[in-house]
Amino acid sequence: MSYRLAPQVELIQREGDWLLVSRTPLRFLTVNRSLGQLLAGGCSGSITPNSPAEGTLLEQLSGKGFLERLHGASPEVVFLPTISVVIPVKDRAGELRRCLESVARIDYPRELVEVIVVDDGSLDNSASVAASLGALVVPSGGTGRGPAAARNVGARAAGGEILAFIDSDCTASEGWLRELLTAFDDPKIAAVGGLVDGMCMESPVDRYEAVMSSLSLGGREQRGGSGDDTFYLPSCNLLVRRAHFIRAGGFNDLMHVGEDVDLTWRLRDGGWTIAYLPAGRVFHEHRSTLRSFMSRRFDYGTSEGMLQRLHPARHKRMVIPPLLAMILLLCLTVPFAGWWPVAAAALLLAADTARVGARLKRMKLPATIPSIAAGRLRALGSLVYYISYHLVRYYSVPLMLVSLADFRLLAVFPLTAGCAAAVDYAVRRPRLSFPVFAGIYLLEQISYGSGVFLGCLRGGTFASYRVEVLRQVEISA
Repeated sequence: MSYRLAPQVELIQREGDWLLVSRTPLRFLTVNRSLGQLLAGGCSGSITPNSPAEGTLLEQLSGKGFLERLHGASPEVVFLPTISVVIPVKDRAGELRRCLESVARIDYPRELVEVIVVDDGSLDNSASVAASLGALVVPSGGTGRGPAAARNVGARAAGGEILAFIDSDCTASEGWLRELLTAFDDPKIAAVGGLVDGMCMESPVDRYEAVMSSLSLGGREQRGGSGDDTFYLPSCNLLVRRAHFIRAGGFNDLMHVGEDVDLTWRLRDGGWTIAYLPAGRVFHEHRSTLRSFMSRRFDYGTSEGMLQRLHPARHKRMVIPPLLAMILLLCLTVPFAGWWPVAAAALLLAADTARVGARLKRMKLPATIPSIAAGRLRALGSLVYYISYHLVRYYSVPLMLVSLADFRLLAVFPLTAGCAAAVDYAVRRPRLSFPVFAGIYLLEQISYGSGVFLGCLRGGTFASYRVEVLRQVEISA
């Protein structure tokens, strides 16, 4: 794997020290001499690690936005394995036909692909549709055992080196397999996930899901190896080395939601790496009514309790710089203490800006006071968003109850939800008016948060609410 400096990032040497400076957002990182020399050697081209240790450091820098990964100029796949496409289905004959027809159009050698449809006790003609389109039809061994159990049955019947999982309510793009297989050129990669896009845009929920679906991981490549963060890959667009899948024990048959999170975390715990590429597009037919949408979000939330019991070391992380947290706390005391905390917060922000400016000046780094102040304000805004989103996502019901307990707190929940919704609306740019977007957004968070509470109650642990607070971004460089 090769890398390059990300846009707006500059490598600077000052008095024997090497620094990576990001202009947007404004931040800098001191790296040791050997890493600095490696980065300097590739500033005009690609940066290639000379050892596994260097590769690990470069991967960390990429994950934090200082570097970008390079995949080479040629889109050709070096690794052309045999592939088993596994599709679980129950009572979705029409959707299955559409899915299988899209798989038949994939740009990949026909002789290297087998298609396996696992029928989970369908009462319609799903099995006959699959057989008529040339798929191997395998019964799941029951009725309604769930997608996880059905995928495991398909994997046991598969002969391909790579298992390619796609759901029956999805369709694959022609480049689905070729675009994702490039990741397997790296022998450390056990699984790779691709872009999940919305299939329909008719209803407001469709247009909301097009930009806010939890199945879509966005436009930035990501990787996850050893560690206790919560990065995972959705199973509706997932390629896994069959040997690794078997070694990890496959999906958990007992899980009807969250089984993809559990599997990809176990792969990572086994010492392998998982990767997400914003490529290999699959189109998903999202639930288009509010009732089905809220029900699904509630179901997703219920998985958190079981996932926490299965993976107690995994937890959420949030970077909260102490000074910015103090500024935010001062602003939050305004309803109780009047407006003097705002003046105190402004003084703290000015002092922080001066402190950062003095430090940059000592390091002879070019930065103006206005640019530093703007950067600190953006950092404060980001902190407000992330705290607001987490509160609304997990604590929506308690927030509403607390608001009713004291009239001075009535604005807390709407302001918190409004802040998170406004930022996501500005960033995601949905084809919806803001009131409609905010309404669906609020229903999603309440549904998911209620599911989390019930799942934790059933699982006997509320540890999934725990957040590890970090003072700064951690990179071992």
